[in-house]
Formats: sequence, C-alpha cells, structure tokens
Amino acid sequence: MVTPPPLPPFRVACSPPAAPLPAWSRNAVNAPLDDRLVLLAEQAGVDVNWRDALDRPRTTPPDTLRAVLRALGLPADTKDDIDASLHRIEGERSGRTLPRLVTADVAGEIHLPPLPRGRRWKLIGADDVAVGEGEVASGGASIPAPAVPGYYTLLLDEQDVTVAVAPARALGVGEIPRMRRAWGMAAQVSALRRPGDGGLGDFTALELCVRAAAEKGADALAISPVHALFAAAPERYSPYAPSSRLFLNSLYIDPVRTSGEQTVRAVIDTHNLRQELAELEWLELIDWPRAARARMTILRSVYEWASVDFNHSERFAAFRREQGEPLERHARFEALHADFTAHGRPGGWQGWPEAFRDPAGAEVAAFAREHSREVAFHAWLQWLAAQGLSDAQKAARDAGMGIGLVADLAVGADAGGSHAWAHQAEVFHGLSVGAPPDALNRLGQDWGLTTFSPRGLRESGFRGFIGMLRAALAYAGGVRIDHVLGLKRLWMVPQGAGATEGAYVRYPLDDLLRLIALESHLHRAIIIGEDLGTVPSDFRKSIGDKNVLGIRVLWFERAADGGFIAPEEWSDNAMATTSTHDIATVAGWWSGRDVEWRKRTGLDDPDVDEAAQRETERHRLWSALCASGSAWNADAPPAPDDISPVVVAAAKHVAQTPAPLAIFPVEDVLGLHEQPNLPGPTDAIHPNWRRRMPDSSARLFDGPIAHAVCATIDQTRNRT
Repeated sequence: MVTPPPLPPFRVACSPPAAPLPAWSRNAVNAPLDDRLVLLAEQAGVDVNWRDALDRPRTTPPDTLRAVLRALGLPADTKDDIDASLHRIEGERSGRTLPRLVTADVAGEIHLPPLPRGRRWKLIGADDVAVGEGEVASGGASIPAPAVPGYYTLLLDEQDVTVAVAPARALGVGEIPRMRRAWGMAAQVSALRRPGDGGLGDFTALELCVRAAAEKGADALAISPVHALFAAAPERYSPYAPSSRLFLNSLYIDPVRTSGEQTVRAVIDTHNLRQELAELEWLELIDWPRAARARMTILRSVYEWASVDFNHSERFAAFRREQGEPLERHARFEALHADFTAHGRPGGWQGWPEAFRDPAGAEVAAFAREHSREVAFHAWLQWLAAQGLSDAQKAARDAGMGIGLVADLAVGADAGGSHAWAHQAEVFHGLSVGAPPDALNRLGQDWGLTTFSPRGLRESGFRGFIGMLRAALAYAGGVRIDHVLGLKRLWMVPQGAGATEGAYVRYPLDDLLRLIALESHLHRAIIIGEDLGTVPSDFRKSIGDKNVLGIRVLWFERAADGGFIAPEEWSDNAMATTSTHDIATVAGWWSGRDVEWRKRTGLDDPDVDEAAQRETERHRLWSALCASGSAWNADAPPAPDDISPVVVAAAKHVAQTPAPLAIFPVEDVLGLHEQPNLPGPTDAIHPNWRRRMPDSSARLFDGPIAHAVCATIDQTRNRT
C-alpha cells in the first residue's frame, strides 16, 4: 500500500401526489435566457434546466445564474464578462495548465488533458520508487494506472501531478474481520452523561458509552458531528453548523483526563464552580453557554497553571508539527475571534478589519506573535480533543467492536468560521447550501452554510476535501457523510435570495467517489452516505457501485399503497435504521409526540388531520410488524401510550433486513419520546441539540426496555 502523501500545495424522496400541485411547483420560472449565458452556465457545471421533487421541469432564473457564476470566479454580468469567462474555461480544458490532482481506478487508465507528442512521463510511488515511465504517444495522454491503490506523483518533464489511484470499492462491512451482520447504535455526544460532567457530554462519557454498547453486542457507535464550533460563541452549538470540519469541538474534552482529578478539583474550588457544575449536571436540558463557560474556565486554568510543562511537551510539539499550517490557522482564528468578540465585533471574520481577513497577512502574523500563549492554548485544546476521541475509539475496539466509532461529516461549515477564513480559495463566498422545495418543505431550505467550490477543489488539488476525509477518519472506523447527494450536485442559494431562488451546482462525482474509496482503503473504514431527499435516478447506483452505503429509514420504506414493506424487501447495500436524529423516534411516532410538536411549531398541514392520519398509520405499521414476525396479534395494536412492545418489535423488524449494517439511535433503544432535533423551529421553540440521556453512559442500557431491544437485535442479526 502506498501511504498518503502530504496534502497537495429531514428530506425524503416520494411519489408525486395527485392534484392540486403545491404553489412552489405552479410558480416555475421560465424567463428567457441569453444563449451565451446558458452556454457558460452549462460549461461551468450550473444546471440551467432541472426537475423538481414532483418531476416537473424547472428553469434557473438569469439573476441566479449570474450570482452563482460570480461565486465560481466566472463573471457573467455583461457580454464581455461572459466571453472572458468562456475563454478562461476553454483555456483550462486545453491542457496548457495541468491539473494538480487526477484520479484513476486501480489497473485502469490515468487520463490527462491533451499533451504534446513525445513528452516524457514517469510515475513515482512510495519511497520515490518509479513504478512506470514512458513517452506520450499521442495528443490525448492516457497512462496505465498502477495495480496498487495509493497516491502517486506523475512527472511530466519538469511538471508534476498528484495521481490518486483508487480501489474498485470502499471497504465493505464484510471485509472487517469477524464481522457478519453488524449492528450498532447512534448517539449525540453532547447528550451523554457521566457523574461530574458539569452538564455537557464529553469524550469520557463517550468512552463509557461504547463499552456499555459493546457489552450488548453492538459493533459500532455512530456519533453526531464533533467538528470544531466557536469557542468564543458557545450559543452557536448546532453540530451541523461548525466553524471547521478539520478540527474538533474542544468542549468535549474531559478536564480530569488532562491533569488529574486533584488539579481539577483545586481549579473548581478556586473559581467557586462546585455549585454551578452540580446545577448544570442535574438539568434535563443542556445550558450550552453556562456549561461551556464553566468547562472552558477549568481548561484554561489547567493550561495556565501548567503551561510551561505543556508548551515544552514533546508530544504536544509533535502534534503541532504534524498538523502544520491548518492547525496554526485554526488556532489563530480562535484567538482572533475571541479578541474581536470581546471588543464588540462578534460574528464572522467578514466583519473584522480588512487587514485581519487575510490569514497569511502581516497583521495576523503580528497578532499571533503578540498572543502566542493564546494561540498555543487553542492548539493545545485540539491536542487534548484528539487524544479524547482517539481513546474512545481505542476503548470501542478493545471492547470487541468490529467498527467502533462512526464519525459524522457535516455537509458544510459556517461561512464566518475558521475553515472559510483559513482556506478562502477552496470555498464558496456569497452562496449558501440548501435544498429546493419538496413535498416536506414547500418553501425550500437555506442552511446558512458554505462548502467547497467545485472549481476551488480542482484548483487546490482537492486538498481540502482529502484533509476533511482524513480528519473524519482519523479516530473512527467509519464515517457518515451528511447529504451525500452533494457529491453530485448541491442546491446553492445566493446571499439575500430566497431558498427557492437557488441553482444546482454540479460536482466531480467520479473524482470524489474515488478519493472516498481510496481514503476508506487507507484507513480501513466503512463509508455511509445520507441519501435522503430529492435523489437523482442514477445516484444510488453510483454510490452503491463504490460500496458507499445509503441509508434506509423505517418510516420511509413504504409500498405504493402506503404500507410498510417487509424486511426482506429492504436494500442490501444500505444501512438500515429505525429513525434519525431529526425525525420522530419510534416511541415519539407511536405516541404522536411528533404530531404534537408539528402542530405547536406550525409545521403541520392545516388541511390535514394529522392525528387521525397517524391512527391509520399505526395500524399499518403494526400490521407490517406482525407480518414480519416481529409482533403478534395484528388485530389489536397497542394503545398510543403503550410503547414498549412497539419499540422492541420495530427494532426486530429492522434487524431482519438484509442491510450489512443496522444502526439504532439510542433514543429508540431506550424507548424515548423526544427526538434530538426538529428541523425548522428555532431553539426557543424546540430544544434542538439540548436533550440529555436519562442516565449515566455506564448504566444507560441496563433498563428493561434497553435490555429487551438489544437482546432482540443481537439475536436477530446473529441468527439471520
């Protein structure tokens, strides 16, 4: 195997309903478009014509096209702009400038732009050993790819190109030793409890949880994103709106693991935090600002009391060297963000003085020198967080889990955050990731996040994408890619526009899938893709061919008549689950708790009696559970408040599916009514990402419902 080189310089598909059509579908935009603008958009990978969730043709408005093209670095406001942008694309495709990175399949062909005949090439693998060389035989360069996956360097005279040679498929669950029909659980790290946690879950509570889950037979524990948020803005706590996907949330550090219980106890007494921590620990919901302030006070005091030791630690120094410039920029961002926030400039880096918007600028360098202790503190936090997550994965493997942790990779990052500041050439500016209107959200969605620009990916040699994958897989046995549809296309909304006024931007799917398969191979990790939403017809086959598991959810696995399908009809190349973090739990669905929340938050359909509809749905579900042998007495389903038999039966139903991996949210293992997140309402209306588990991680699965659910799953998965 060739080791990696340094990095190169709720949504658901559904059938169309009968008339009447929703307003967003009736109001399709069909304004005339300039032919040259259309040509530029198509060549730049922006869809002019597309089909909505009801399979109706739509046309992207000219103003949206221009805004998206501008964000791609291809101005289109005037005829001259369009001509210049078309000329730029033509030059890029001519081969005059070689790409920084190309991908290829094992034992396939390495395709390059047209090259002059007779040009010499050499392919270099690990340890600078040549694995092939020759001469370009024709104008269209095609070079044989090696038979061993890995990263190679292609030398063309004095130029070089990184070549990522991918295996045919990502690592499969069946390729992991001793794995058969694997199953696991899913948990929100912040929701986990342990004695003395101060009101917020951490990596020690996660370590206790993986051990407890492994005792029940689980092979994996999927966790919510643990990406870096904003240390100076603890009120911004959504795990899916991170500051950076390259680094970790330092609030998940257990201070005791850094310097021992005696030191932490002394810090707590010095700051009179004992009562505050006890109050926070007993709260039913996380108070993020208070819990964050308390934990960060402890961590900062531990650092200050022993900063000489930490800053002279060879292990810490080695970590900073290994993480390199990306870590230094992230640490500088955190220090700058805290400083500007303290001086009345909260928000993103776009509101900083001009000189500080350039991460490589002189003012930023001067600030880092003057505040070196603060910058080092934030680098130290990343070191501790990495140790904590690594220890949790080691505990999972030591406890017998074949996979261990499954990390979660958010679809984007906050445009005002660390990544967007530190790597400005890679990401979109002025556009936000979202989703067009569909059957569940007629107004469309704007998630307020930025992400990689497809042109920025190519121009940087996919540096940021590879780094993001490696960060997610560094301490895990797998990764769930949120909104994996973004590998093919993303709905991008111009700043100031409505969510319905976006456009689909295409991404280099084949290249991204090859890089995912290669990193999966190098890390020996499985890949899961959240493929719920308006799914292109060929997409699931594309990711399935690369062994990227889709996700199938109990509530959405329906027949044409609306009934729930039998377990054997579920996909055998997707992960199976009872629910996800942003839809109803089994207990919540059966009891109608989600219907209550939808009505309370205004998400319900005023023309539909959802409570009566749910009663019909309960009979359908119970009938399916009985038909699969997961429950009995089809004529007498349990009452809405009798959730125990339903929770156990639903778990058995999903466990019977041919899915290579079945994941059960902890909420469904415990029979809890509330879901972690309800997309749409503000946190003031629904406590998103604030719910806590009812007991400590070590005892979490000791209750009768959890015991019955886990035993049923384990017996079913190991028997069938």
